[in-house]
Amino acid sequence: MDRKEYAILTVIALATVGIGVITASKPLGAFFVESTRQFVTTTVSMAWITWWALVAGFAIAGGVEAWTSNEEISDLLEGHGPREIGYASLFGSVSSSCSYSAIATAKNLFKKGGSAAATLGAFMFASTNLVIEIGAVIWILLGWQFLLADIIGGFMLIGLMALGFVYLVPDEVVQQARQNVRDEGEPTAQDPVCGMEVNPEEADYSTEYDGKTYYFCSESCKESFDPEEANTTIREQATSLSGWKALADKQWKEWGMLWDEIAIGFIFAGLIAGFIPEHVWTSVFSGPVLGLPVYIFWTAAVGAVIGVVTFVCSVGNVPFGAVLWTNGLPFGSVLSYIYADLIVPPIMDAYREYYGTKFAAILSGMIFVSAVLTGFVVHFLFLGAGLIPDPSTATVTEVKIELNYKMVLNVLATGFFLVLYWLHRSESSEGSHGEHAQTAD
Repeated sequence: MDRKEYAILTVIALATVGIGVITASKPLGAFFVESTRQFVTTTVSMAWITWWALVAGFAIAGGVEAWTSNEEISDLLEGHGPREIGYASLFGSVSSSCSYSAIATAKNLFKKGGSAAATLGAFMFASTNLVIEIGAVIWILLGWQFLLADIIGGFMLIGLMALGFVYLVPDEVVQQARQNVRDEGEPTAQDPVCGMEVNPEEADYSTEYDGKTYYFCSESCKESFDPEEANTTIREQATSLSGWKALADKQWKEWGMLWDEIAIGFIFAGLIAGFIPEHVWTSVFSGPVLGLPVYIFWTAAVGAVIGVVTFVCSVGNVPFGAVLWTNGLPFGSVLSYIYADLIVPPIMDAYREYYGTKFAAILSGMIFVSAVLTGFVVHFLFLGAGLIPDPSTATVTEVKIELNYKMVLNVLATGFFLVLYWLHRSESSEGSHGEHAQTAD
């Protein structure tokens, strides 16, 4: 996030406190003391109970990215049939969960010839809403019913996006968007060590092997590159120190991209839980006056709008979603809120820069409509099946940090996290030592 986004989030946070002050029924001093206490305890508690899941999720994602190759992915995504959509969903679900990384990767796949349905529909959505870490946090904070709904709704949304690109968006509009991407800048190549996109014409580090040129973003990546190791099996990678160092680097990159999003999600969840009185939510999400279907559709649209204006993406959405759920936002509407993370203002601005204003508007509109429709349909599917849980089962209340299985999991996760950090730092140190040695020579 940049300074402008942090400034906007600060304004939203102050507005949240302001709404609480204006609508509070208690004396102002007592309100601030009680609300601040609840804000802090809710934020810390939600972070505490999800820590082990975040560490495990990022480690698994890092292993998948470090130990598997994605060079040929774009060739598998050129069509828009079930096979291509399935591949794109699979690749997305095991890739980076950062929304900004997801849209950049989807752009590159689209640029290289992947269909809009497979890359900008299936891959991009799956990589933010169907990844392991967000599933784990949804299960912990909202329950298994929400996880099941997220998966079913995710594939439904992907299907709606694919149908929209195939039958509603003119081919010439899609091709113009692809041309805009191809014209936007210099050719790029992928660093085989860290996966970063680099410009071959400006890259300072490269090497030749077996008739192919490899480009690197830094000397440390070049020093750690082993072309023989690139062809090793997943089992060989998982049983080697270099394989675990690669995993550590990948998962640390994920933390680097997402730590602020996750922290902001917990902080906003705490602010909303602590400072907004319950009667405010009751007035916003008042009962189905106009009939249940109309009410659910309306609140699904409201949920998607909240997802857009809060600026929070990916895993950071879930804690806030749990607070919305416990304060009256209907089941399917919470899903619409979570699904709208790909149309927050900075991301829509990125769409405009990548594809042009017209296609960006179409893409953003399709995601919004698909999120609302999916939340609406899934709500009634789960209502009919009797699978909508009671909001009181969500984990947003105070949780004591005590000696139980959560404590054991978090201690183990912290130890594992520190080991991975040490591996990451040792790899970085080796790279810097190599640079100093070459300079000395």
